[in-house]
Parts: sequence; C-alpha cells; structure tokens
Amino acid sequence: MKTTVKKNKVSLIGVLLDGIVFKNPVLIQLLGMCPILATSTSLENAFGMGVAVTFVLFFSNIIISLLRKIIPEKIRIAAYIIIIAGFVSVIDMILKAYLPSLSSSLGVFIPLIVVNCIIFARAESFASKNGVIPSAVDGIACGIGFTIALSIVSAIREILGNGTILGFHIFGESFQPATMMLLPFGGFLTLGFVIALVQFVTDKIGKGGNK
Repeated sequence: MKTTVKKNKVSLIGVLLDGIVFKNPVLIQLLGMCPILATSTSLENAFGMGVAVTFVLFFSNIIISLLRKIIPEKIRIAAYIIIIAGFVSVIDMILKAYLPSLSSSLGVFIPLIVVNCIIFARAESFASKNGVIPSAVDGIACGIGFTIALSIVSAIREILGNGTILGFHIFGESFQPATMMLLPFGGFLTLGFVIALVQFVTDKIGKGGNK
C-alpha cells in the first residue's frame, strides 16, 4: 500500500515538473506561439492570458479524462472542441464581467483559446489516456509553464519597449524606449532569444548530467 502511494506521488511530481520545466509547452515543445507573440506586449496581458489558458487546460483536462472511455474514437476531436469551447466561453464571460479592460486588451485571443494547440495536445496525448488527478495536475502544470514563458517574453518587451513593468516606470525620463519591441518583429526576436537561451541551458544541463 505504501509503495503504491509513493509511486503515485512521484508520478504527479514528474507530471508537474514536465509541464512547467522539462517539457514546457512553449519553450521546449514550441506550441502556442500565436498567443505568445500577440499578447506579450505587457506583463498584465501575460497574466490575464496565462490565467485564462490555465483555467481552460485544468477543467477541460478533467472533463476529457472523465469521459475518455465514453467518447467514441471517431468523434473525439469534435467532442474535445465542444468541451474546450464551453470553458473558453466561461472564462470569456468572467473576464468581460469582472475585468473588462483586460478582456478588451486581449480581444479576440480569448475566444481563440478554443484552437490553442497546447490544449488540444494535452487533451489528445494526456487527458484522454490518464486518470482525473494526473490530468488535472497536467493541466495546471502546462498552464503554469505557458504563463511563465508568456510572462518572460512580456516582461522583456514591456521593459525595453515602454520602460515600464506592470505600468510602473522603472527608468528615468532620459530613457528612450525601443518601440520596435512592441511590434510583431519585437515579439519574434524576443521569443527567439528566450527559446535559444532555454535550449542552450537545458542542453548544457543534459550534457553535464551525462558526465
């Protein structure tokens, strides 16, 4: 009995670490690039989008896991879309009701969570093959991993492009912001450098562990 509990704990910790660090959906698996590039102009946007994606990942993973033995194989993708769309509608209404300025800032990218490849990937590769608790942990972990990646890119772009962080000025009046960092080019450039750095570090860690 004790051995079984220990294995489950290790498994859940592994799922958590994979989603956040070792198999980060953005920085390692290179998924969800569109919202990263489009909504990473400020840290506030990053938190809002991160929370929305985490909410949808968590609840859609749970429902898909619960229904995994009931959903017919031939219509599983359609079923996933309906489940995911339901939770996207919920978070969209919550943001419009309680955070209208954030909802307006994120715009169409909240409804587009429905087709976010991170959510479909977790539904197909994990939630449809695992129990409820591991699927819930996977949803939270991947959501946190997505939020961390989005926040890093957003912080860099906001600091360099506006000279602010969460709207607060952190440099003197003489600071000249690089406004190009707030353009699509700046998003591609920042994301590329962040991914390259993460890949370089993980590669070094991997080589060091093999010695």
